[in-house]
Amino acid sequence: MAQTLLMPKATAVWLVDNTALSFDQIAQFCKLHPLEVKAIADGEAAQGIKGLDPIATGQLSRDEIARAEKDVNYKLKISEPKVRVPDSKRRGPRYTPVSKRQDRPNAILWLVRNHPELKDAQISRLVGTTKSTIEQIRDRTHWNSANLTPMDPVTLGLCSQIDLDLEVEKASKGRPLPTAAELGATLQSASDTENLGFGYDREEEKEIDANAVFAKLQSLKSDRPTDDEDDQY
Repeated sequence: MAQTLLMPKATAVWLVDNTALSFDQIAQFCKLHPLEVKAIADGEAAQGIKGLDPIATGQLSRDEIARAEKDVNYKLKISEPKVRVPDSKRRGPRYTPVSKRQDRPNAILWLVRNHPELKDAQISRLVGTTKSTIEQIRDRTHWNSANLTPMDPVTLGLCSQIDLDLEVEKASKGRPLPTAAELGATLQSASDTENLGFGYDREEEKEIDANAVFAKLQSLKSDRPTDDEDDQY
């Protein structure tokens, strides 16, 4: 793609004041009429316009100007930029393939339920739908509401995870922080739980009576049959 000269008229003012180029050469390079360049040189046009140095902007080299000054028929060529900036594409409505258009209501329902902070315009950008369709799904007045199932638009291939995250981040800016009631129950702090009773108090533990334990063992032995008693059977 051909490079476009920055501020052609200001560049022409600088070339007229600082070079020996002909009017035709300046007009050809700046895409102006030769008479307009002559009017700039005579002070009849471009009054108040400050000249723009094309060498400083990297759109012309000193060697290129010197070559053109030596040859009246030489046409100036704009220098190739060191860094190419991609052309910004105007973003229109997102195109959705025909095979996936039937999944858009399911994706809208998923976004409405899982990301209520998203605005209708954001949902429209993500899945390529209309505001009226989003309102119908929100109000459950869509003609197919009974059969809709929430489905992730990323899984359906209607948008990318990056686009979804960006829209959610934009929608979340400026929102108040959630209250404790919205967050639900939370864990108690350690200071609150360390003194809780568990039905076991070491201070109330009963002391073990050794004599009672041995007496119990003696009674168990006396109840056990002896060897002579076993021989009778």
